[in-house]
Amino acid sequence: MKSLYRMLVETAAMSGAILLILGTALSMAWVITQAGVGQSLADFATSLPGGSVSFLMLSIVIFMVLGCVLEGLPALVLMSPLMLPIASDMGLNEIHYAMVVVVSMNIGLMTPPVGIGFYLACRIGNVSPDKAVWAVWLYMFALLGGLLLIAAVPAISTAFL
Repeated sequence: MKSLYRMLVETAAMSGAILLILGTALSMAWVITQAGVGQSLADFATSLPGGSVSFLMLSIVIFMVLGCVLEGLPALVLMSPLMLPIASDMGLNEIHYAMVVVVSMNIGLMTPPVGIGFYLACRIGNVSPDKAVWAVWLYMFALLGGLLLIAAVPAISTAFL
């Protein structure tokens, strides 16, 4: 009975911590939306020299940063309606662009020390973020290499269409 009580308390504490992190991320999404940051970034992206390559690189940076401070769905709702039409106008395949966006956000989500997913994973795994931060960097570099490969070779995303 005592172990059941301890398990319930630990579950409630973990659920509370996760909900607090997600609530903060949703609040951040609301602030970013109300400030008009998304439209400003989209306007800046269309004015860049270099065409689709520079737009794709800027999109990677934008969605990695958004992945760090927001949860995935609010970030997609915030920026996708602005960025996807620009990508289409620049001649980028929508599937390829979506793959780049999703992978970028996932990298941002797990990037220490600010990624929300990193803290959630540490909390679920009952590991101190201070101990996990060094172990995750090799994984992050591998993910970044994969993202750059996906961005550079659109056939990786579109070969099976």
